Amino acid sequence: MCFRALGIFVMILSLSPCAAFGQGAVASEELFVTPWTLEEMIEKQAVFETDLGVIVIDLLPHLAPNHVGLIMELAEQGEFDGTTFHRMVRHGIIQGGDPLTKDPDEAARYGQGGLQRVGDELSAGPHLRGAVAAIVVPNQPDSGGSQFFISVVDQPGLNGQYTIWGQVVEGINVVTTISETAVDPEGRAVERVAVRRVNIRDRPQEEPLPFLNETAEELGRYRAVIETSFGSMTVEFFSDLAPNHVRNFLRLADAGVYDGMSFHRVVSDFVIQTGYIPTRRDPLSERQERLIENLNPEFNDTKHVLGIVSMAHGEDPASASTSFFICTDVAEELDNQYTAFGVVVEGLDVVSTIGSVPTEGERPLDRVDVLSVRVVRD
Repeated sequence: MCFRALGIFVMILSLSPCAAFGQGAVASEELFVTPWTLEEMIEKQAVFETDLGVIVIDLLPHLAPNHVGLIMELAEQGEFDGTTFHRMVRHGIIQGGDPLTKDPDEAARYGQGGLQRVGDELSAGPHLRGAVAAIVVPNQPDSGGSQFFISVVDQPGLNGQYTIWGQVVEGINVVTTISETAVDPEGRAVERVAVRRVNIRDRPQEEPLPFLNETAEELGRYRAVIETSFGSMTVEFFSDLAPNHVRNFLRLADAGVYDGMSFHRVVSDFVIQTGYIPTRRDPLSERQERLIENLNPEFNDTKHVLGIVSMAHGEDPASASTSFFICTDVAEELDNQYTAFGVVVEGLDVVSTIGSVPTEGERPLDRVDVLSVRVVRD
């Protein structure tokens, strides 16, 4: 799918600007040079308010100072306001920034406007999901301008070919939704997806991670109440044995990461397991995604017996992140192989009930919901 999208993407970039650029488009006499210093641009963001939601882009002047300066100037002049995302590849890219798209009567010329205004600033920056890069005229150097595209997925085949000037930090789900807009056979949007306004703002200071500074003793005062479709269970934590796992679990639970997941794995007289992100009914928000990280193991001498809560991982012991399991019986083979970080102190009957549901292999025949995980403090 990625290769197919990439092939269509290159075709789209090559169609309109190349074929029609000599038919009335006028190049700028001088290429834009930013009037701002790197220090003045380094902490800036561009906020795109669209018909389908807000996209926040970190500007990257260390990669492309003149492109960033141009985007800042155009945004301050209102040049993006009223433009549209006029081309898209479903789950591939979206393209916008053409001033001609403000006028529906200019639809035949969409893709030709705003080019040849700034020199190339190619870099080793990778075209990752959310990368924002300049549209150029094929085979014409220094032909970038106001037009840009955003990668909906990683596009390594584009590395080194287009100037990256930004990275989406909020609103990647909006970008994905825009990419799903209906298009004609040439990839042009059938319906207008407008950019209502673009603001340049200072990058807000990142909020400190919750549960970052509590001591082990303070962490031990928290509990988690796991509400399931079979009832609730309460977990106490081994903050003295696995403080980083406890911090991680509290952080994810407090942010609602586990809400709407399910117990996707049930092994009779062994474990019940949840925390697998694809089981979530709704996609994670970007704030939730940013909280997810892999954990180094904190193996300890806790015995894996009924009610013990432990973090799952893959072949690499340092790959634990969100998925955890609860023992429904003695499981000595798990001792010192998985990080035990808590124990169910209320609701063992719920644990046993979930552990007894009918399964196909290890998958429950009927969904066992995690309705919510609440953090409470004694």
